[in-house]
Amino acid sequence: MFDSPVESAPFYPRVRSYVILSHCDTVYQLTLPDVIIESVMTKTLIQCDFDDTVTYKDISFLLLDAFAGAEWREHLEKYQDGRITVGEFNSLSFGMVKASRREMLEYIKDRALLRPSFERFAEFCHEKGFRLVIVSNGLDFYIEEILKSLGLNDIEYHAAETQFDPEGLKVRYVGADGTVLDRDFKLSWTKKFLSEGYRIVYIGDGNSDFVPAQQCHYIFATATLMKHCQRDGIACTPFTDFNDVIKAMELW
Repeated sequence: MFDSPVESAPFYPRVRSYVILSHCDTVYQLTLPDVIIESVMTKTLIQCDFDDTVTYKDISFLLLDAFAGAEWREHLEKYQDGRITVGEFNSLSFGMVKASRREMLEYIKDRALLRPSFERFAEFCHEKGFRLVIVSNGLDFYIEEILKSLGLNDIEYHAAETQFDPEGLKVRYVGADGTVLDRDFKLSWTKKFLSEGYRIVYIGDGNSDFVPAQQCHYIFATATLMKHCQRDGIACTPFTDFNDVIKAMELW
């Protein structure tokens, strides 16, 4: 098996330093920024990516490798080069998948490896009164199933809506305002959360996380997102698992 919004009390971490390990066991001396927010901002929200963040692998890529034609990799190259949007990539690639929901969930059951301590992190957020929300470019049906298998059915998530069809999966992104989107799905939710007065902590790993993460008050980053932040001088905390995130947030 696969290994409701709550308002919190004011959450104002102050400047302090601590040490955390990066991917390569390099020791980083990190200083938390001065993020003392105006007193009206009393709510904290954790916006967390799913594929390659909660999980160690991109589950959608596992499914495409198993059930789509070989040319899906050509669509991926076009997406990574900026020639097509993420919405177009998903429509083209998953349109080749004719497997059933049951077949795909059975396939990933023992292949969806989870980053350690995510369940403990979800409990930590609940204890602190932080609203934990998964916002992912992945597909809703497998995110729902994996969370359910962990007993985390109550975690809010937003992802690509999936319709199963014998002719191929139909996938679409519906933004925070109900508009169907081809791009900037994660950003649409970040903007909505900000408009609701939340102080946002972002957790992610990839290219699609870079733009929304920059809108947030604090960033936990790994892999490509960490490299982008370091390249552009954007403050972030590297992490390897959710225990790292918990330890950092306990210092606040």
